[in-house]
Amino acid sequence: LVADADESCDLTDPGARVESIAIKKCLAARDRLLSEGMDPADTETVIIASDTLVVLDGEFLGKPHDEADAARMMYMLQGRTHTVASGIAVWHKGRTVTAHELTEVSFSPMTEEEIFAYVATGESFGKAGGYAIQGHAARYITGIHGDYFNVVGLPVRRLYETLRMVFGISL
Repeated sequence: LVADADESCDLTDPGARVESIAIKKCLAARDRLLSEGMDPADTETVIIASDTLVVLDGEFLGKPHDEADAARMMYMLQGRTHTVASGIAVWHKGRTVTAHELTEVSFSPMTEEEIFAYVATGESFGKAGGYAIQGHAARYITGIHGDYFNVVGLPVRRLYETLRMVFGISL
């Protein structure tokens, strides 16, 4: 379900920022269901929303706007270590809970040719930081400290713990 939510946020703490945006998406999805005549509170419906961003030197890198922006992000990330922050929001029976995960990712140095070739794959678009660790960018990753799935965009372990511990839902 695509939720149309305002993703603007003034928070500077990465964890708080992604949680704030995830909760906006989660509540927008709930409101969409309500507008379509379904009251999710009357069902076993669980709404899960997530938001991911990349943080480097205090700058938040969201989804690139175009190829130039994607290349700019890759130039920034290459040869460096950055943080990937993913926030989740879970809504069930009128209760909303948020959580987040932080993962460190290190890139190898990249040549200009490699950066432009990567951007040309089209993989940068729709991805925080302009890359997909599960795709062509994997060849440039030299290390990861933390949850791999967090970098993909959904911290699965954190989500499972939230569902189990807060809502008593075990998959």
